Amino acid sequence: MNIAIITLTEQGLITAQRIKKSLKHSSSIYIPEKAIERICISESDVSTQISRFSVTLHQLVSEIFGQFDGLVFVMAIGIVMRVIAPNIKDKHSDPAVVAVDDVGRYVISVLSGHEGGANKLAHYVAATLCTDAVITTGTEAKKDIIIGIGCKKGISSEAIKNSIKDALQNINISIERVRLLSTIDIKAEEPGLLQTSEELDIPLRVVSRSEIAACTKEFNKSDFVKEKIGVWGVCEPTAIIAGRKTKLILTKQKYAGVTIAVAQENFMW
Repeated sequence: MNIAIITLTEQGLITAQRIKKSLKHSSSIYIPEKAIERICISESDVSTQISRFSVTLHQLVSEIFGQFDGLVFVMAIGIVMRVIAPNIKDKHSDPAVVAVDDVGRYVISVLSGHEGGANKLAHYVAATLCTDAVITTGTEAKKDIIIGIGCKKGISSEAIKNSIKDALQNINISIERVRLLSTIDIKAEEPGLLQTSEELDIPLRVVSRSEIAACTKEFNKSDFVKEKIGVWGVCEPTAIIAGRKTKLILTKQKYAGVTIAVAQENFMW
């Protein structure tokens, strides 16, 4: 995907740069000329990483709407809706549109969720920012399973997928019910995990170590894991934290180089 990241403020630019740094896709940052004048940023950064625009935001969006596969707006969703509205045609041709607040707390899939890839892009941006993607499409609502994954460095996607398959078979749950894979931030760029997410077409939610440290729900704690990475666990707490109103329905399962735990959202206690 070719992605445009558009922002209006200094704080928004910081968030936009975080997103751009982690995107595997080609991406460009757009910010108003007037905003650049107020921000302390080197001319080299502007010329190599950031595109300045002097037209109105409405005009910019009209110009680039059909030029990019995805548009990430780092600004209020109300602004986003107003500027994209005149350009919307249909779900088969419109680009993926994602909205992010200035400080990166929320990532919302706005337009072309399935066909245009906005849901997937929202999850990817959310993983980059260690936060949640807000997805409102009906098919996503029927999925309620989160798989937490811990793994050793260099593990293959085949090993991870086989572990997931075995874990789900143990509790008689179909992979079609899986909404998210989840892991810890230090594994965010693990090739085998990223490949697994891509091959299974299931988004990967990255949970920060600070979130795990603050988790008050019960999970099995390992002195070995604590000594190695500073928190008590990976697969169980990431499965719990990645979802909403979750409960572990499969505790930590150990495989060769992989640990798996499964949580269900909106669990009926």
